[in-house]
Amino acid sequence: MMRISETVKHLIIINVIMFVGTMFIGGGDLFREWFTMFFPKNDLYKPWQVLTHMFMHGGPTHILFNMFALWMFGSPVENYLGSKKFLFLYLSAGLGAVALQMGYSYFIFNQDLNILLEAGFNQDQILNTLNSGIGMRDTRWDAFLPGQQLISFLEVFNTGLVGASGCIMGIMVAFAMMNPNAELMMIFLPIPIKAKYFVPGIILLDVISGFTGQSFFSPSNTAHFAHVGGALTGFFVMWYWRKTQFNKNRWN
Repeated sequence: MMRISETVKHLIIINVIMFVGTMFIGGGDLFREWFTMFFPKNDLYKPWQVLTHMFMHGGPTHILFNMFALWMFGSPVENYLGSKKFLFLYLSAGLGAVALQMGYSYFIFNQDLNILLEAGFNQDQILNTLNSGIGMRDTRWDAFLPGQQLISFLEVFNTGLVGASGCIMGIMVAFAMMNPNAELMMIFLPIPIKAKYFVPGIILLDVISGFTGQSFFSPSNTAHFAHVGGALTGFFVMWYWRKTQFNKNRWN
């Protein structure tokens, strides 16, 4: 069995501690409200959530799969890069993930918000209504944001972002760049696929899911653009290091 690297071990411990906190501290609700990443116009948003959401998870299956992937891909990447560069890559991918997901959320939210503003509603009143409780709305909005459009508007505002998936996608990209011919398999598709095809394939599925809302191998509430943001950040960080910092002979 592959030996777990030091930084990966510490990250797993932190994630587990945070997950235990969601179960036992204040019934979990207070812990989630403080450390989940909320939409910035939501009153529950706090600046530190940009970082802390990376160590939160929605349930046992969520954290189990993420920590398994962190061990599987993170240890060889850390052994190659060293602990400092690995941690920088990990956190950068997490920040890239939240940036792209929040950017997409802002696009959806502002698109619908402008419809309500053009209909004569007041922005402060809209935000006050949204912040008065989860799922709260003015029933008059229904005439201007029909069906799924209104649901998306409310979900963007109220749904929190949690998980290390964006960080791990960045690590997976780094692994594929370092070991392009390594053979990987999905649990649901036990066919060996080279990393240089496997990882881009996963990213492509996330892009499709992000735009269509159709999930392939993940729950319907997955933040697909967070995965894409983490992957893109991982790629650009590794590309930059490959060009400027590492001994190029190691990449031949």
